[in-house]
Amino acid sequence: MAHPKRKHSKTRRDKRRTHYKATAPTVASCSNCGSSVQYHRVCPECGYYRGKLAIEKKVSA
Repeated sequence: MAHPKRKHSKTRRDKRRTHYKATAPTVASCSNCGSSVQYHRVCPECGYYRGKLAIEKKVSA
């Protein structure tokens, strides 16, 4: 197995890692109820996806 001949500096290590970053998920508003929804997901509040009912939500009495 190959071994490094010399230690890589912290700067060189960090330069390599600059592309490893988390991205914030894209958020849109629900067309039915207006709450915040992540793209390509069913609305957790009303159960609609792209204007159609996807999940029947229970109404708490």
